Amino acid sequence: MDVLLLSRLQFAITVFYHFLFVPMTIGTVILVAVMETKYARSGNVLYRNMADFWGKLFSINFVLGVITGITMEFQFGTNWSEYSRYVGDIFGSPLAIEALLAFFLESTFMGIWLFGKNKFSPKMRAFAIWMVALGTNISALWIITANGFMQNPVGYTLANGRVELESFSALVTNPYAWRMFFHTVIGCYIVGSFFVMAVSAYHLLRKNNVEFFKKSFKYALVMALFASTATPFLGHQSGVFATEIQPAKGAAMEAVWETQTGMPFHIIQIPDQENRTNSIEWLSIPKLGSFFYTNDFDGTVTGLNDIPADEQPPVNLVYYSFRAMVVLGMAFLVIAWYGFYLYWKNRLVNSPKYLKLVLYSVLLPYLTINLGWMVAEVGRQPWSVYGLMKTADAVSPIATGQIWFSLVSLVAFYTVLLIADVYLLVKYAKKGPESLMVVKGGTESHVS
Repeated sequence: MDVLLLSRLQFAITVFYHFLFVPMTIGTVILVAVMETKYARSGNVLYRNMADFWGKLFSINFVLGVITGITMEFQFGTNWSEYSRYVGDIFGSPLAIEALLAFFLESTFMGIWLFGKNKFSPKMRAFAIWMVALGTNISALWIITANGFMQNPVGYTLANGRVELESFSALVTNPYAWRMFFHTVIGCYIVGSFFVMAVSAYHLLRKNNVEFFKKSFKYALVMALFASTATPFLGHQSGVFATEIQPAKGAAMEAVWETQTGMPFHIIQIPDQENRTNSIEWLSIPKLGSFFYTNDFDGTVTGLNDIPADEQPPVNLVYYSFRAMVVLGMAFLVIAWYGFYLYWKNRLVNSPKYLKLVLYSVLLPYLTINLGWMVAEVGRQPWSVYGLMKTADAVSPIATGQIWFSLVSLVAFYTVLLIADVYLLVKYAKKGPESLMVVKGGTESHVS
């Protein structure tokens, strides 16, 4: 493998590992913050136990996620120096703000919340964890703002052979970035809510602390309902805008070879990249494809045959990733709403088949959100910055042996971290809340 392919592989693996931690952090911190707030307002010790238990799992994931994120940014200097030289004036700004504002915000208040349990009032701890939640979301916003420039370059000028920042306001109001931010964060809420639901389902199947885990399931289910219902609408708008600014990506998502007006949507389709046709089309819905990609049933969708071959992404990878993401997204919608029906009918605890379904689905949101990342990033290829710089021109002039060494080292190190994360999460999730606290007269006693 050459330098370009190895560098792309290394960055993809780094992001993939990091993105296994981030979605759960963003998703679960909101639930922990809600539980802390409920305890601060009501004094009900059940919420104290809930915040402690889920907070422990959140903390494990948070710490290991921070570690995996640190090395990712260094690759812009080691493997992608030409990219950094060309767009560093713009790309570095949101990343610097993310570190100075979001990271310090969440890490400072994380320390207050984590180590101040017996030193601060419940209201202060609730405020601290909400600041952690705010920090994680702000962090996501600035990182996606940086990525948004790669997808839809705005607010720049070309000078001295490089891209320079001309309008900071245009950069931070990039419509692509904001669409992607809401779509991504809502996807993270699905990951977090399904994790809490799965752990709760595990204990409800065994009738362990039924009140505790039924209440936990309820709060996670509310988040899952909101996130899974909002996702199709947010995803649709993201897809429409992505198709508008990146016609090749839109065409690859649906494997559209010939430009069409009033394009049908093929429920089942097998793209033939070699002959640039669809070898199998079945159950087509007239004009729905155009609506999905243009918001107009008579809209025109540009086909790949009208796009230069050297500006097209890998069609099959984008197409199947997109289809799998959509199918799984619809499955989460069904699971969440059926769970709401069971809870409303007070049948949740006595529905073992549904609880097992939720338990066995715990990893699917992780897969889905990474499939979305695949569509967004692979679909942008062969561009590093769309329309401005190709990925082949962004790589560093380094030896393949150096990349092999760092690649193998990163995979080994990150795999150890992932194993540690999974081991600790499974250990403490299965263990359940260690004790139930009884508060009397301002003191706490513990009952096993």
